[in-house]
Amino acid sequence: MNTIATHLAILLALGTFAAADVRLPNLFSDHMVLQRDKALKVWGWAAPGEQVKVLLAGQSAATSAAATGEWKVTLPAMPAGGPHELTVTGSNTVRVTDILVGEVWICSGQSNMEFELKHALNAQQEIRNADYPKLRMLWVPRTPAALPLNDIKARWFVCSPEHPSVAEFSAVAYFFGREIHQALKVPVGMIAASQGATQIELWTAPEGLAGVPALQGALPGINAAAEAARKKLADNLDTLEAAIPQARAALAQGRPLPPGLAMANPLPAEGGPVLYHGMIYPLVPFAIRGALWYQGESNCGDGMRYLDKMKALIGGWRQVWQQGDPATGSGRDFPFYFVQITPNTYDGRLPFLLEAQAAAMAIPNTGMAASTDTCNASDHFGGGHPANKQEIGRRLALWALAKDYGQKNLVYCGPQYQALKAEGKQLRISFDSVGGGLVTKDSQPPDSFEIAGAEGNFVTAVARIEGATVVLSSDKVAKPVAMRFAWKDLAQPNLMNKEGLPVSVFRAELGP
Repeated sequence: MNTIATHLAILLALGTFAAADVRLPNLFSDHMVLQRDKALKVWGWAAPGEQVKVLLAGQSAATSAAATGEWKVTLPAMPAGGPHELTVTGSNTVRVTDILVGEVWICSGQSNMEFELKHALNAQQEIRNADYPKLRMLWVPRTPAALPLNDIKARWFVCSPEHPSVAEFSAVAYFFGREIHQALKVPVGMIAASQGATQIELWTAPEGLAGVPALQGALPGINAAAEAARKKLADNLDTLEAAIPQARAALAQGRPLPPGLAMANPLPAEGGPVLYHGMIYPLVPFAIRGALWYQGESNCGDGMRYLDKMKALIGGWRQVWQQGDPATGSGRDFPFYFVQITPNTYDGRLPFLLEAQAAAMAIPNTGMAASTDTCNASDHFGGGHPANKQEIGRRLALWALAKDYGQKNLVYCGPQYQALKAEGKQLRISFDSVGGGLVTKDSQPPDSFEIAGAEGNFVTAVARIEGATVVLSSDKVAKPVAMRFAWKDLAQPNLMNKEGLPVSVFRAELGP
């Protein structure tokens, strides 16, 4: 059967389902993981007015489908455990089996989050060892859409060396999930929804833009693109509907198909937050613990504007999920941890973006995994895509274990800039989050520091560690007033804490 005929056969087959059939989104499939200790939303479709009953682990809820055919119930929070079975009954019965309850995380971004396990460091050994029956995965396919979708073409699978999708799964998501699964001894579900070479705007909910004054000007354009998409979709559907009777006759008689069926997808996929619409929106309001984000390469020219875009991304996702009590806002601020992108050639623009990423840690309940030391020139796909995704996953997991899972005395981030002061011809930088203390990975003096006088000409500084501070000087600068650290695209500085977590890019100057 040719491609057009295949699409038509699928389309016509969908029309054979009884209108009253109760359905669940594909998100609710065998082997899934539900978030523990949070109210569980379950939703789907049925005939308008149809009575629907949902049963899970002895808990039940009932409702009637709305006039649109949509229904939704809320089940009480459950502890970690399983396996359980979900039963949804209306005019028919749907069963979902082998359900575990544990921790659920969404992982999104561009190519470094999409980067597959089969390309990671020691990939073949990692795949052979990927035998974790209580680690489950859901891989959302690339699905740009100009209007929000209500489902995804994906199903959960069990982490096993024999499952072909394990090798194709996000390496960062896998290594993060493995870390928290081993640490917590509970089931873990990882939902990967990412696409390479994409900008943050494509993933941002319009609700997030509305909450950031500097970005509100983009909303009219997004609304206009959505309206244009609705019109184009209506035109496409008219063409498709007109072609269907001819297509049925053509299929029955073995004749060529009408040209109105040539469109592979009647929904346009351009304009606005198309990846949010197609890959994130269908996941709402599935209960989650939090989200992981690894993106920025395609926004490298934004500089500090990227901070506003992160505020919109995070705020928008939190607003549409509305975990907790909508009246008080409790529970909405689910954790959001992200990765600082790695050294690569960006015409000198990278430090400005890394500065904005670090500044995003001021957004409540967020954290950043620095990655400057995980990259080398031999990495697959080039220097901007480190193969050592094990360390990236581990660093993200440190944030979650410390902040969300109550593990005490855990050093979860690298040293953070705290203050700058002048001492004669020297500058002294104070850090917090130093863990066991400041060190360098090569036992050499700290590198990548520069200082400048009032004229603003930066020169390489001599640096030495003194406790939780670093002292800078240069015989070329008599009265330094400013400093910067790792202010180059390809900088891979050696300063870190004893736990091996590096200092991120930053700059500072003395106050008036």
